[in-house]
Amino acid sequence: MFDYITAGESHGPEITAIIKDLPAGLKINIDNINKQLKRRQQGHGRGGRMDIEKDRINITSGLREGITLGSPLAMNIKNKDWANWEDIMTVTNKGDQNKIKAKRVAEPRPGHADLPGGIKFNHSDLRNVLERASARETAIRTAVGSIAREFLANFEVEIFSHVTGIGTVKSPNWLAIKEQKNITSIKEIREYFNQVEQSPVRAGSKETTAKMIELIDKWKEAGDSVGGICEVIVTGLPLGLGSHTHHDLKLEGQLAAELIAIQAIKGIEFGGGFKLAEKPGSQVHDEIFYDNDKKKFYRKSNNSGGLEGGISTGEELIVRLPMKPIPTLSQPLKTVNLDSKEPAEAAKERSDNCAVPSASIVAEAVTAIVLAKSFSNKFGGDSIKEIKNNYNSYLKQIENY
Repeated sequence: MFDYITAGESHGPEITAIIKDLPAGLKINIDNINKQLKRRQQGHGRGGRMDIEKDRINITSGLREGITLGSPLAMNIKNKDWANWEDIMTVTNKGDQNKIKAKRVAEPRPGHADLPGGIKFNHSDLRNVLERASARETAIRTAVGSIAREFLANFEVEIFSHVTGIGTVKSPNWLAIKEQKNITSIKEIREYFNQVEQSPVRAGSKETTAKMIELIDKWKEAGDSVGGICEVIVTGLPLGLGSHTHHDLKLEGQLAAELIAIQAIKGIEFGGGFKLAEKPGSQVHDEIFYDNDKKKFYRKSNNSGGLEGGISTGEELIVRLPMKPIPTLSQPLKTVNLDSKEPAEAAKERSDNCAVPSASIVAEAVTAIVLAKSFSNKFGGDSIKEIKNNYNSYLKQIENY
C-alpha cells in the first residue's frame, strides 16, 4: 500500500499524484492536507512564486464522503502561475514561438539537473528538464505524505521536524535538546515543536531564529543562496517495522532512498549519525533495559535513532538531512552556452534564496509515506479496521515476549 506516482511540470497546468493502494475506511481530512501544503510554502528565504501559488488539494477519485474506498486515490494541485505560462508550456496546441524562444534555457546552471538531463534526453531547450526537476513537485508529494499521516495517526504515530542549521549558524539537534531541556513526555515534545512552528526558519529558539534570518538576508544581498540541515523526529512507532532478512527490507535503507531523493538533499544521518564514528562502541550502543510494569524493553539513550539491524526499536526515529544551497543565483556562476559552446553565465530562474524550512516539511511527508508503507506491510489488511485488529494483536504478542 501507499505506492504512488506524481506528474506535472513547475509551470504546467497542475501537479498530480495517484496513490495506487490505500486501505478502505480511512478518514481523510482535506483541511489537514491543506494545512501541510501551507506549511511547505512558508519560511524565510522563499521566492516570489510563493506569492502567486496558494496551494489547495483537489481529490478526484478514491474518496467518498471523506472516507477511502480502497481504490486508487487521484489528486491534484492547480498551478496558478500557469496563466502566465500557457503560451510557453502548452500541452497540446502549438505555443507562441516568440515567447517560447524568449524563455528557452541554453545556459545550464551548475548544481542543477539542467545539463545532465538535457544530454540524457537530447533536449535543446533545458526548460524541458528544469520544469520537472523543480522542487515545485514536492507540493504534491507533501499532499501524499499528508494522506500517510492521516493513516499513521490511527496508531498514535506523530511526526515532527525542525531546522538545526542554516549556513554557518547551528542549533542543537534533537538528542541534545532532549537532554538540555529534560524532555520526557509527548506533551513536552509537542510544546517544543509548537514553538518551532512559530519560527520563520523553524528553529528552536528566538536567538537562533534571529541569527539564521540575518545570515539568509546577508547572503541574499550578496547574490548568494543558503543551505542547511533539517531533522525529522517520529514518536509512537512500534518495534518491528522493517526487517534484517534482506537489504531492501531494511527500514533505514527505505528511508534513505526516499529522503535523499528530495531535491537538493545530499546526505542522511540516523540518531547520532557521523559523530558515532568518532566514539568507542561502549559510548555508542544503546543499552537495553526492561520495564516490568509496562512489560516492555526500552533504552535510556537513542544513538541508533530508533533503528537497529534494519528494524524499528520502538524508540524515537531520528533522521537528519543536509540540504545544499539552491542552484539559481542572482550572481550567476560560470557555465557554457549549449549552442556556441562558449563561456557564459548560468541561467537565472525565479527561485528561493533558502528553502531549508520548506525542505523540513517535505522530509516529514516523505518519512510519513515510507512509514505508512512499512506499517501496512507489517500489519496488512484491506481496510483500516483489519489493520487495526492485526496491530492490536501484535501489541499483545510483544507484550508477552
